[in-house]
Amino acid sequence: MRFYTTQHPYYCGIDLHARSLYVCILDAAGETIIHREIKALPEPLLDLLAPYIGNIVVGVECMHCWYWVSDFCAEHGIDFILGHALYMKAIHGGKAKNDRIDSYKIAHLIRGGNFPMAYVYPPEMRAARDLLRRRTRIVRHGADLKAHVKNTTSQYNLPPNALNLRYPNAREAMRDRFDDQFVQRNIDLDLNIIAFYNHELSSVECFIEKHAKHHNGSDYHILTSFPGIGRILALTILYEVGDIARFSTVQDFASYSRLIKCKAESAGKSYGTQGNKIGNAHLKWAFGEIAVLYLRGNDKAKAYL
Repeated sequence: MRFYTTQHPYYCGIDLHARSLYVCILDAAGETIIHREIKALPEPLLDLLAPYIGNIVVGVECMHCWYWVSDFCAEHGIDFILGHALYMKAIHGGKAKNDRIDSYKIAHLIRGGNFPMAYVYPPEMRAARDLLRRRTRIVRHGADLKAHVKNTTSQYNLPPNALNLRYPNAREAMRDRFDDQFVQRNIDLDLNIIAFYNHELSSVECFIEKHAKHHNGSDYHILTSFPGIGRILALTILYEVGDIARFSTVQDFASYSRLIKCKAESAGKSYGTQGNKIGNAHLKWAFGEIAVLYLRGNDKAKAYL
């Protein structure tokens, strides 16, 4: 856990929502200067922060609409920090909770040096990372559809098949498999969505790969040269890591990738592990896949293992 400890004359905590912002500005003594709700637009936010630019830091909790606030602060030369949502227990563990209280707590966490920092991903590669994550979710939904086709075959006690529904010929072979028209229509729905997914995902993957070579071609080439790392795994690591220099040690990177189990201990007693969901789930998945694929057909790696 990294805390923001830099001192400023003023501290701004924002409780962030899609359509509104609750802004709290404190001075160095902890006195409230501004505490009000505004629309989630650059103009009213600039009106509040303009007198303090150069002497203020703005902090928000990491949620889905922080991008524009980060870019706004960068454009106007305002220090910006992002709060790690799973570490901000003072926000989520209070007896009373509302936007006004949350913004006040965020400002006080920053002022007291207790604001847990998350990584502010640079805007140049941010949208590409989001597109790659969206692709992963769609691929998993496609896998659910394929599983439904297979389970329906078992449900109606038909002979199992080894068809790979990724290919058009395999999907066509399933078009007349069931006598009941309702069951067949159910399967056709799966097959049609799978066909559309395959077409779109192929296009998206080529699009991301083309831009990955522009964003960081040398690292992408290094990743794809490693046994067990294909195109998708290389893209996942490239975009989820961003700048590898942000990790000071290998251990920090392994922890961020959820590859380390953290013990919970007190008074010499062990209470198992905790924090298993703190870190990057996409990197954990990628390295789990790589570990298996690296061993496949690799006698030297198997001997080492």
